[in-house]
Amino acid sequence: MLKQIEGSHAVAEVVSYCRPNVISAYPITPQTHIVEELASIVGRGDLDAEFVNVESEFSAASVVLGASAAGARAYTATTSQGLMLMSEVIYCIAGMRLPIVLTCANRAISAPLSIWNDQQDSMAVRDAGWIQLHAEDNQEASDLHIQAFKIAEQTFLPTMVCMDGFILTHAFEPVDIPEQKEVDAFLPAFKPKHIVDPRWPRGIGLFADPRFYMETRYILHRALEKSQEVIKEVSADFAKVFGRESGGFIKTYKLKEADLVIVSMGSVVGTIKELIDKLEEEGKKVGLLQICSYRPFPRKEVYNALKDKTNITVLEKCISLGRGGILASDIRWSFPRAEKKERNISSFVAGLGGRNISIDDLRYMVEKVEKEPVEFGFLGLRKELIAEKDM
Repeated sequence: MLKQIEGSHAVAEVVSYCRPNVISAYPITPQTHIVEELASIVGRGDLDAEFVNVESEFSAASVVLGASAAGARAYTATTSQGLMLMSEVIYCIAGMRLPIVLTCANRAISAPLSIWNDQQDSMAVRDAGWIQLHAEDNQEASDLHIQAFKIAEQTFLPTMVCMDGFILTHAFEPVDIPEQKEVDAFLPAFKPKHIVDPRWPRGIGLFADPRFYMETRYILHRALEKSQEVIKEVSADFAKVFGRESGGFIKTYKLKEADLVIVSMGSVVGTIKELIDKLEEEGKKVGLLQICSYRPFPRKEVYNALKDKTNITVLEKCISLGRGGILASDIRWSFPRAEKKERNISSFVAGLGGRNISIDDLRYMVEKVEKEPVEFGFLGLRKELIAEKDM
């Protein structure tokens, strides 16, 4: 059913149709509306689930860890400092191979305090062992949650759905919300692989000395690599059942004939598409490569999409301080060493702390890289606010 609905409420409604047994979360802006709505759904009796109130995000992550280990389908949501507080448990969940689904309403990290959107929070835990899926709009954010439960429970890997805070979570858009029977047909009941039960004593996440620890990392790494097949299959199945393409590894827009390609992910790709259309009217050929699955990183798909392109610009809402662009590093890694010299791969960081990324900003970026590649730069930086003595 097509509804004009806030992004957070669309996600909450779709998550409820996935029938989680246990939900635990601590409210934090801009994630709060998701868990508030889920609490209302449970409170009305529309979802038979345990909603566990806790005193912190660390506790919320611990609750869903325990619930999943006991065989329950479990869900949580967070953002920014909340995800940072969860981070110890985030690594444990992945190491224990617990198929938990988490919504990250992407937001900047302190200090200084910012409640506005960038993608620094989910990027900070990119190496924890979770699958990470990034949504462009609220339709995709809703669709990805249905897929996330299926992907997680087939791979026994926790899955994080990332949606830009405020830009998506608080935006009202038309979203096609499926019916309960449609979700039930697509998402089978959870069948846990290993559970902690006093009838069959066992432990998970136990002590591993140097004779064993490295092998656990290898197994988790290989599991993430192998999960690419499941992500592909689930996305294809979703398209067949629900009649629209959503998720997967990458998406492209006017890429085939492009002389310049912009690579990005999240809600900013909508603005990029708008610029591409304007530039096309002016006779310029610019295309888009959108990253949908950030972890596991779709190196093969990225290479195949860009192998014939020499002028590539990566735009991202995050930064590896002291190093530069995070997504840009992954894009450069996608090319064999022998081919890297043939590429002009520019890297721009923008939108940190919720700063608006306008079409004029993007046009400036395109015009700049048309003249010469930019190894790394900030887009929309207010240089008048910067003093050398502060560095």
